Amino acid sequence: MDPLFLLSIGVVVVIGAIVWLRLHPFVALLSAAIVVSVLTPKQNIEQSVLAQKRPAAEATARAQESLGAKLANKFGNTCTSLGVLIAMASIVGGCLLQSGGADRIVRSTLRLFGEKRSPLVFGTSGLVLGVPVFFDTVFLLLIPLARAMATRTRRNYLLYVMAIAVGATMTHSLVPPTPGPLFAATALKVDLGLMMVGGFILSTLAASAGLAYAWWANRRWPTEVPGTVANAPILERPESELPPLWLALTPIVLPVLLISAGTIASVVKFSPEIARVLSTLGHPNIALGIAAAIALATVATRPGADKQSTRTAVQSALADAGMIILITAAGGVFGGVLQETGVGERIQGLAREYRIAVLPLAFFVTALIRGAQGSATVAMVTSVGILSGFASAETLGFNPLYLALTIGCGSKPLLWMNDSGFWVMCKMSGMTERETLRSVSVMFTIMGVVGFVFVLIAAKLFPLI
Repeated sequence: MDPLFLLSIGVVVVIGAIVWLRLHPFVALLSAAIVVSVLTPKQNIEQSVLAQKRPAAEATARAQESLGAKLANKFGNTCTSLGVLIAMASIVGGCLLQSGGADRIVRSTLRLFGEKRSPLVFGTSGLVLGVPVFFDTVFLLLIPLARAMATRTRRNYLLYVMAIAVGATMTHSLVPPTPGPLFAATALKVDLGLMMVGGFILSTLAASAGLAYAWWANRRWPTEVPGTVANAPILERPESELPPLWLALTPIVLPVLLISAGTIASVVKFSPEIARVLSTLGHPNIALGIAAAIALATVATRPGADKQSTRTAVQSALADAGMIILITAAGGVFGGVLQETGVGERIQGLAREYRIAVLPLAFFVTALIRGAQGSATVAMVTSVGILSGFASAETLGFNPLYLALTIGCGSKPLLWMNDSGFWVMCKMSGMTERETLRSVSVMFTIMGVVGFVFVLIAAKLFPLI
């Protein structure tokens, strides 16, 4: 059976289950994996395993594997590589909110740059906070500040709203440990430290283009603070209850430094003892675990804190993490099943035959899936499953980092009503659906396209192989 036909069936099941049946993404992805697995001939599986230069005995065993064992193994493999990372990242994000660390970062940045540069402040704060905190949460955290600023100055409300979304949405899809880029880096075998650095640089470049459009849109469609939003209460903690800036930034910056040090230790000749320490501390699970411990200590030592508040912060964070782990693991199952159909080799052959470059193919496939079902994370997970079959430096001609970044950029365009983030921005800002579409949705598309162009240029000039 043609792998492209099996791929089409899988994508239709995912999109249909989410868009028409309104099922949870976990159920949709797992259902698609089951359908594709049942329809995949054993011959396809054997050929796919052999194409990966695996032994013939392994190919036969994989083809004979039962459906239940296959689903369980692929689910477990994904959880093994990502479960701890997502849990620790969620604890860091939850504790930053609970301790006031996120609030401290925003206030300090605003104080440093001043009110006139507040759009830059909101964009920069979104870039930083979007690494450990999910996009919806970052937006909900910052929108009261934008509301207060616009009410006081009586101008630039649309600019402030768009500036908040600019940074947070890019790091959400490009910088681990948020689930989408974390899954992409792991599945495509991209060094996590390299993905963090490359993703943050690309996020900054794409966000700059988005902020430029935000300035233009603000002049083109000046928007006042809606009455229902302007009258909403704004709760601000006293400065004395917030942690110092260095402590608030530590859980965000430290993992990047540790993981980068671990990567350096693998290529630079240190003494065995130093290399062992750096590689241990630089392991992503350990680095994020240390960050989570510091974030927990920040919550536990803040004024008025007690054991119950710390316990609540952890429980809330892990509840969110559990749902993300389920979705990501189900995506890993779906991607693994798709790989066994031989779709990677099939697409690679078509790309070679019709001279379709891999990066444009990855961008448009991801954008299409994003527009159809709404979730950027689901779009990335699905696209990785489709394209990971030939994601090696030898096959691509450049580092797989660029494929992972392209998939992240492809998850930005076509934001509309089927995305929960669309409604969070629309309703919390008080804008109408039409206003949100012409401003934020267009801005997201511009950032995705600009980011993709930068990836194409970088892959050509700096292949990193």
